[in-house]
Amino acid sequence: MKFIETLQGELHQNQNLLREATVLVGLDGFIDKIVHPIDQRHGKGNHYTPIKSISAFGKRISDASGKSTNIELAPVIDKLGGNGPIMAEAMRQLGQKVCYVGALGKQEIHPLFSEFAKNTQAISLSDPGVTHALEFQDGKVMLGSMSTLEEIHYQAVVDNMGEGAFLEKLDQTETLALVNWTMIPNMSDFFHSLITDVYPNLGPSENRRFFFDLADPEKRSDNDLETALNLISKFQSFGAVSLGLNYKESLRIYKLMGYNSEPDTELGLIQIASRIRDRLKITCVVIHTRKSAACANSQDTAFCNGPYCTDPKISTGAGDHFNAGFMTASRMQLSPSSCIVFAASVSGYYVRNGKSPNLNQVDQFLDLWKKNALD
Repeated sequence: MKFIETLQGELHQNQNLLREATVLVGLDGFIDKIVHPIDQRHGKGNHYTPIKSISAFGKRISDASGKSTNIELAPVIDKLGGNGPIMAEAMRQLGQKVCYVGALGKQEIHPLFSEFAKNTQAISLSDPGVTHALEFQDGKVMLGSMSTLEEIHYQAVVDNMGEGAFLEKLDQTETLALVNWTMIPNMSDFFHSLITDVYPNLGPSENRRFFFDLADPEKRSDNDLETALNLISKFQSFGAVSLGLNYKESLRIYKLMGYNSEPDTELGLIQIASRIRDRLKITCVVIHTRKSAACANSQDTAFCNGPYCTDPKISTGAGDHFNAGFMTASRMQLSPSSCIVFAASVSGYYVRNGKSPNLNQVDQFLDLWKKNALD
């Protein structure tokens, strides 16, 4: 596969650029309780048949209308979660120096985040939220409790770090990734503070990058979403801005901008990415589906069919690993096509193995993909 050989060539030539890469990620934090909804139980422990699809799960619920139902949730694993921590850990494993700011525990760091906090020089602003992630073969349903995230705002960071220290940290950071706008009520205000009070007071930087992930804005109003997008576009004055979207998120924004829906084909995804990027006037828009990805910048567009996994070991966090891979590849100055192939490989490794890969493991994964030897 020529596109894999191209990526491996660029990767081997440019991976040394990660040695000095600095990243700050925020601002959420969740305890992820990964569970399987049970269709039929056959015995103790793991002797059960899970509900395999979201549609089957939905039917089970809708059939209970006017009656009631009881669905057992079989525990799979409790793990650190949230778009920010998962993305940050993935970027760290890929070889970058990462600092994390978010919701890891208020009085003390939650035990699930203890090692992560040490490895990322973490600043914690509140207790984490809790998510029950119901995983199916065709996707996942996330049920979250997140009232603690209301404590996350710009002043909380200043109170924890001191304004001078925070500005110095941002001045020394090449990539700032702010994710999960949907679940953090004060995130737009946080954007505004950075745009008006922080970056105008920092010196220019040729290597400064921003990454934003909205994280399923379905529950937020059109006005809220428009405000966030307008603020995101203003970061372009201070560095290169990338917006990461899944297909569902991209359609919401596309419709908000007045366009009709596009299919998740190569032409459709490239059209969506290009038009959103042009409207926001930012550096790049990247869109991923479960089976493919596309991106658009001012010079080029790219598309790839990813290494789809029919039976993932874990799917919660797959998109965050894609985003981590994309921004890591961007830091290595890879071509747009190689960026999305690298991102798909990071995500593909994660869903098959349940852990974040390092660069060597990504390279090995690419070899298997090239030989059509993936599961």
